[in-house]
Amino acid sequence: MGSYTALYRKFRPDNFGDVKGQDHITTTLRNQLKADRIGHAYLFTGTRGTGKTTVAKIFARAVNCENPNENGPCGECAVCKAIANGSSMNVIEIDAASNNGVDNIREIIDQVSYRPTEGRYKVYIIDEVHMLSPGAFNAMLKTLEEPPEYVIFILATTEVHKLPITILSRCQRYDFRRISIDTISARLKSLMEQEQVKIEDKAIRYIAKTADGSLRDALSLLDQCIAFHLGEELTYDMALDVLGAVDTEVFSRLLRGCLESDVHGVIELLDEVITQGRELTQFINDFTWYLRNLMLVQTSDGLEDVVDMSTDNLARLKEEAGMAKREQIIRYIHIFSELSGQIRYATQKRVLVEIALIRLCKPAMDQDNAAVLGRINEVEKKLDEGIRVAATLPAAGAGEALPSRVREEIPQKALPKSIPEDVKKMVGNWKTVINSFMNDLPMQSALSRAQTSLDKNGNLLLRFEPGDLSGERLMNDPGRSKLQQCLNDVSGKEIVFTVDEAATQEQYDNGIDLRDLIKIDIEEEE
Repeated sequence: MGSYTALYRKFRPDNFGDVKGQDHITTTLRNQLKADRIGHAYLFTGTRGTGKTTVAKIFARAVNCENPNENGPCGECAVCKAIANGSSMNVIEIDAASNNGVDNIREIIDQVSYRPTEGRYKVYIIDEVHMLSPGAFNAMLKTLEEPPEYVIFILATTEVHKLPITILSRCQRYDFRRISIDTISARLKSLMEQEQVKIEDKAIRYIAKTADGSLRDALSLLDQCIAFHLGEELTYDMALDVLGAVDTEVFSRLLRGCLESDVHGVIELLDEVITQGRELTQFINDFTWYLRNLMLVQTSDGLEDVVDMSTDNLARLKEEAGMAKREQIIRYIHIFSELSGQIRYATQKRVLVEIALIRLCKPAMDQDNAAVLGRINEVEKKLDEGIRVAATLPAAGAGEALPSRVREEIPQKALPKSIPEDVKKMVGNWKTVINSFMNDLPMQSALSRAQTSLDKNGNLLLRFEPGDLSGERLMNDPGRSKLQQCLNDVSGKEIVFTVDEAATQEQYDNGIDLRDLIKIDIEEEE
């Protein structure tokens, strides 16, 4: 029984026609071969699994092939076969991660002086070239600039920014792009047909998205899924199970819970996700992607193709886009992006995720500008909806009809006998006062947190909870003067106001906020 070959090795392209998603590179290299304008040094850059080493090997075979065609090497001649099975001395692969010293490079330079025994070129493929030491780069410079006419260097790296400019300037640079989800999906589907493996299109698409632009990663993930459910049709749910991922519907519930500040529901949902054995790092990355899609839908109507979702999920996403403000979503993305960097090395991953979710639900925990905006959004939402109070239903006698609207009452709070007209008008326009300080977030936050009431002289009183330092900003200049000017501008006359801090929490809780009274529409009973 022969050993199993991983899919990414079994289906590694052996000619330019099989390379997917890098047409801008393969076309250029084909044209160079056709015109016999072959360079002496190439630099292949790009993220992992995009085809750098594969294209380097195809090119190395093509320049030595006895019968090259438009797709590169023929694959049939003796030279092609020797290079393919690793017995040729013409193609030398070096891993710079483990051969990164000056001595390793000097050894290469010494070998360069010997002509190839067969074929036209000796090709040196140096993988992860950014790992070479500064001394090794310096030793390589002269040979890289003026090698013998029978030598080609192909340098490959995922981190081109680490290469010295002296190396970059001596090479033809080719940037390998991330491969699109559509291209990866089409390739996986084609290969599974060859392998006679049944797989749902939705599962293929999810694996392609999870691979993040890397065809090699996609094949490795697919291999993993097939091995786990050998002999069965691979479904979307199976792929989620194997990769420890969460269905989009869970992210929708999570987002709605955060928007409603339902800490209990959100933590329960996380517990459900963990109980199902989902992987938390994957969960964070997928939820961040979900939030990114939501932000794109909010930004423009024409981004459905970029979002890459089913019609049902897209409809749900558009509904959620109307429920949240863009600033909220951007704040959520910042928190989860920060979390994805922390969780990789954390021992208590669950605790970190729980803290992040509570921060989403409770903007008051944070002190940055985005959190202040979140708190303001909460206040505005409460102002728009009005206060919810318990309604007391009068007993209905025989033949007695209940009034169309029941009087709403606030228990255990003494109502002021009358509210001066100026104060009533001012409190009714309190949202305008808050919005006047769009460029002064601390003032905006303080005004949002203040309880609007009446002092003993019938003037506007702004009262703060015990220990809330926001009131100090309004008690002293320049904050007090700014507010005075704003109140005068909004009302058209001079408004007298006082600011204090409640002596006890009970005093604050039992105080009346005039905004609540003005919001309640009390109709006289007929």
